Amino acid sequence: MRIDIVSALPELLESPLSHSIMKRAQQRGLLEVVVHNLREYGLGKHRQIDDMQYGGGAGMVMMIEPIANCLDQLKSERDYDEIIYLTPDGKRLNQGMSNRLSLQKNLLFLCGHYKGIDERIRENYITLDISIGDFVLSGGELPAAVLVDSIGRLLPGVLNDETSALFDSFQDDLLAPPVYTRPADFKGWKVPDILLSGHEAKINEWRDEQALKRTRERRPDLLGEE
Repeated sequence: MRIDIVSALPELLESPLSHSIMKRAQQRGLLEVVVHNLREYGLGKHRQIDDMQYGGGAGMVMMIEPIANCLDQLKSERDYDEIIYLTPDGKRLNQGMSNRLSLQKNLLFLCGHYKGIDERIRENYITLDISIGDFVLSGGELPAAVLVDSIGRLLPGVLNDETSALFDSFQDDLLAPPVYTRPADFKGWKVPDILLSGHEAKINEWRDEQALKRTRERRPDLLGEE
């Protein structure tokens, strides 16, 4: 998979994409992430990418021309399955969306800033708007990093245990059950006996029960019980 990211502040993406699982995915050739500096397409000697909004109002808007020039250049080089704009008013990111996107070949992310981008970009280029939550950040770089991570870890061969992602929270619309490791008794706090039994069927049954219990307690909305 290849993911291109258009950003006004590409340095914000360096660390999240250069460590741990995302680093390993790229080293193994399973994921290619290319970050493009929007300033390179800016106008004039100062590489301007923002301007005042028509109709007045506080806050600057990312200009149409630099973004369009950048996207046109990238689209001339490859076909994208989705061109995604990271924005607070987009569709809320969930596991199902990440699962679907992980099956694609080429994705293009656009990181917003200021009061957002000229609406004509959204109307003529963007195929999917994504939000990582009902809050506002300074820019789209952190959401882009979140999206890359949520997609990248699902690619075959990225995780050392390829079945691990199948049991993450939200994969089956349930939260993951509690997990434990050694020692079995710490300060009198004991691991549930069932997990020490070696009885796989009963352990799986216990985990299913705990997943349902935890979901009902913490995220009843996932069960339609809110």
